[in-house]
Amino acid sequence: MDWDNLRYFLELAHTGTLAAAARRTGVEHTTVARRIHALEKQMGTPLFAREATGHRLTEAGRQLLPAVEAMAGAVQGVERAAPANAAASGPSGLVRVGATEGFGTQILAPHLARLTLQHPGLSIDLLALPRMLHLSRREADIVISLERPKRGSVIVTKLADYTLRLYGQREYLARRPLVAKREDLRHHAFISYVDDLLFTKELQFLDQLYPPERFALRSTSVTAQYEAVRAGAGLAVLPAFLADRDPILARVLPGEAEFTRTFWMSMPAEAKHLARMQAVWGFLKEVGASETATLVANRAAAPRAPR
Repeated sequence: MDWDNLRYFLELAHTGTLAAAARRTGVEHTTVARRIHALEKQMGTPLFAREATGHRLTEAGRQLLPAVEAMAGAVQGVERAAPANAAASGPSGLVRVGATEGFGTQILAPHLARLTLQHPGLSIDLLALPRMLHLSRREADIVISLERPKRGSVIVTKLADYTLRLYGQREYLARRPLVAKREDLRHHAFISYVDDLLFTKELQFLDQLYPPERFALRSTSVTAQYEAVRAGAGLAVLPAFLADRDPILARVLPGEAEFTRTFWMSMPAEAKHLARMQAVWGFLKEVGASETATLVANRAAAPRAPR
């Protein structure tokens, strides 16, 4: 029996859609469909029921799944037992890293690019998205999130803390009423997340600071919020690693309108022995430590709002 067909079967069983299985295996969705069809023909029975939302295992598929998972575990065991000279050539293969949008694009992207230069056999998919990514759905191999996973067989570590502050464009602040205390915020419009699309409670800030009377703009994207603040549309709570280095932005209520959040990193426990996972996991821990000064920005370093 062709192991490749079984490998595609396993990915489709875990992800539930041809598109997700294709992403996991680095092929087109038509290839996954063709492989599944070949396996079903060989088995003489349908293994999946095709539905509007994806592919659901049939009874025959559910009976086959444990055996294929055992085979996959055996293959991983062979990989771990590979000769030392194979390991000496460096980690290889694909690792998908999921992260929040701002952290992924501004902090991780240049570091991960450097990692691929160090290990030419290694490929990285960086999923920098304004939503939660799930290890259980095989959406990523390593996930960096704002909430610590509480369920599942996963390895979790604290990656880093980071600071967020209230910012406004300097010209906007110069022509609007001075903000000397929280009550003064009533004179200003705000930029924030879309409440019913907020993917984590860790990004709820404004109610702790001052319930806004008006939102000038809301977006699921922190990059869009940042650009709206730069355009002078209003005030927003932004990551310091994104906003502190921008000379046209200034902090508002420095020292008071400030929040700290934590990045947590997790991966499936079953993958911890894979060389490519160890390499990326260890590298990301080094990145978290090396970027501490940027993530938890010095309060005295950035420009403040005009008085």
